[in-house]
Amino acid sequence: MPPKKEYKAKVKLQIAGGQATPAPPVGPALGQHGVPIGEFVQRFNDATKEQAGTIVPVELYVYADRSFDFIVKSPPAAVLVRKEVGLAKGAQIPGTEVVGEINRAQLEKIAQIKMEDLNANDMDAAVKMIEGTCRSMGVNVVETGGGPTPVEPADDSADDSADDSADDSAAADDGGSEPAEAPAGGDAAEE
Repeated sequence: MPPKKEYKAKVKLQIAGGQATPAPPVGPALGQHGVPIGEFVQRFNDATKEQAGTIVPVELYVYADRSFDFIVKSPPAAVLVRKEVGLAKGAQIPGTEVVGEINRAQLEKIAQIKMEDLNANDMDAAVKMIEGTCRSMGVNVVETGGGPTPVEPADDSADDSADDSADDSAAADDGGSEPAEAPAGGDAAEE
C-alpha cells in the first residue's frame, strides 16, 4: 500500500538486511531518481538490523521533492526455505533432483512470517503456496523430519556388494560351465 501523496517513481530492490551500502545495486538504482543514497542506506540498515544477512525486499517510493519512503517486505519464500532446511542453494534440476526435505511445522513457520505479504486467506492456503516454492527448489515436503538430504557414498558401496553377491549366486545356479545362448534372429550384419 503506497503512501498517500503522489510519488514520481517506485523502486524495488532486494538487499541483505542491515548491510546496505551506496555501492551497486543500491547506489545506481537510487541515484537515477535523485534519492539521497546515504540517508536511505542509514534508514534501511536501522530498520533491518535484526534481519542482518537475510535478503529483504524493499519498495521505495520517490516523491517529486526528492524525499522518499520505503516499505520493508518479508524475505522471499525461497530464502526462508533455504534457511529453514539448511541449504546453500536449491536444486539444479527441479523435479528430478532432491536437495532436502521440509515438514509441515517448518512450512507453517515460514507461512507465518510471509502471511502479511501473501494473498492467502488462511494458513492452509499460505502453506500450499510455500509448498509450491519448495517443489520448484527441489525440496520434498514430508510428514516428519526435514532438513538437507545427506549424500551418502556408503550406500553405493553397499548396493555394489549386494549386486556382486546376486551375480555370484546366479552363476552358482547356472552351474557356470554352459555358454550363454545367442539371441534368436542372429546378427543384422549377417543378413
